[in-house]
Amino acid sequence: MTKDMTRDIAAMIGSRICHDLISPVGAISNGVELLAMSAGDTSAELSLISESVDNANARVKFFRIAFGMASQGQMTGRQEMVSILKGLETPRQTYDWQPTTDMLRDEVKLACLMVMCIETALPRGGAIQISSENGQLQVTARSDRLDPSPELWARLGAVSTPDGLKPNEVQFILAPLQADLLGRRICSQDDAGALRLMA
Repeated sequence: MTKDMTRDIAAMIGSRICHDLISPVGAISNGVELLAMSAGDTSAELSLISESVDNANARVKFFRIAFGMASQGQMTGRQEMVSILKGLETPRQTYDWQPTTDMLRDEVKLACLMVMCIETALPRGGAIQISSENGQLQVTARSDRLDPSPELWARLGAVSTPDGLKPNEVQFILAPLQADLLGRRICSQDDAGALRLMA
């Protein structure tokens, strides 16, 4: 099996899982909204459920882009990404999608995988900024504590095997694969209080 076939099968699995999850999560969201309207209930419990459902909805949409299939020439809207990332925010972590125009889905996919990589270096959360200038993607994290794993970061520069990786580190295989597909290479930069991935 070739590298391209393996990547395509993984993307198809990602698309299928996210496709099957998005409808029930959306239905739960609608149900919580109707319950609040009919009962006039604005309790802390219902608010917590609503926030959790909104976060799950945003996370599935994010995973659908990061792990799913991207048709050739398919575009992803700027507002869609702003909305998805807003749904992922927590009191400890924020996201800032800076590109002002729609982008090719393949590029957005790479950006999402790079975001997932950089999130692993933020044990206390932080601010993540995504930008695209002169054909280069940049994902920058700022935090009072940055803790990138040297073993994981070493994988970003080239396509590697999954040996030694945990399931929650799969982005460190997929990000270099996606960069390779686009004819790019991921590199990192570590400044005082800021960590940057570029491709």
